[in-house]
Amino acid sequence: MSGASLRVGLVGLGMMGRNHLRVVSTHPETVLVAVADLDPAALDAATAQTGATGYADPLAMIREADVEAIVIAAPTTAHVPLALAAIERGLPVLVEKPLAATHAEALEIVAAGRANGVAVQVGHVERYNPAVLKLGELLRAGWLTNVYAIVSRRAGPFPARIRDVGVTVDLATHDADMLSWIARERPVRAYAELAQRKHATHEDLLFGLLHFPSGATGMLDVNWLTPAKRRQLTVIGEEGMFELDYLTQRLTFTKSDLAHPQLIAGYAPTFSGDVLDIEVETHEPLKAQLDAFVRAVRTGERPYVDGEDGAWAVRIATALLEAASTVRPVDLVGEGSPA
Repeated sequence: MSGASLRVGLVGLGMMGRNHLRVVSTHPETVLVAVADLDPAALDAATAQTGATGYADPLAMIREADVEAIVIAAPTTAHVPLALAAIERGLPVLVEKPLAATHAEALEIVAAGRANGVAVQVGHVERYNPAVLKLGELLRAGWLTNVYAIVSRRAGPFPARIRDVGVTVDLATHDADMLSWIARERPVRAYAELAQRKHATHEDLLFGLLHFPSGATGMLDVNWLTPAKRRQLTVIGEEGMFELDYLTQRLTFTKSDLAHPQLIAGYAPTFSGDVLDIEVETHEPLKAQLDAFVRAVRTGERPYVDGEDGAWAVRIATALLEAASTVRPVDLVGEGSPA
């Protein structure tokens, strides 16, 4: 399959679908052959922009279009039938996160991909953020001997487009995946508190806690109630603290300095530490994700973020929902394999 551009079909032209439309149609190693969406106006705009063939029926596109791979950016509750149809035809799929609305449905997609020898990649795009990649490099290099805590904040205004799932499955799956990746292990216990303030049917605020086998603790602050978008990550360990901003792709490291306290206004002791700005070569994570998908399709290698990763992120999200509804921690011991 090397040489010629990979022929790709895209299902879904919502916010993320339009981003995929832009990236797939301009990528040097892909050609957008077909697009599908139930909205005639969105479909007409996409075909006029790219020259791709439009389909009002996504399943018809998967069955009929002359494609070699499928990107699924449809609503979460539609992922299972679309992914299974593509896999049945032998087409590798890049499925937007979350992989599915429930853990059982996510496992169904994973099992189908495995049974048919078809690659399933999941759109946990934060894994391709250059600041995240640099953070992973520094953690592997031993900048933190032990990770004590990982704190993730993902907040912003209420998105009217999301109706089928709440903030935990839609957004916190990003952080469930990211915290597991940083800890390099799966959590063994989950607890959460939820609130529903603006969403008609689902929660729009989550405070979650994860406990990892190493003793590290993860905290998730995820909501659709914050008037300004925030995407931040803090990793605290023995030698200091990393702080990362997904949006600006900025990464800093503050070295612990407990031996030299400072005073604020002459009386309040604090410890500032030396702050180092880490150099990060910026790039667009969505393009890097597509690079990885093309490579996986062409080489047959395991996708960088595969179906098992996506299914585990959904499992953590559902554990957080269960913990909140039962007002007790949920035990995950023995459910996950190493990240």
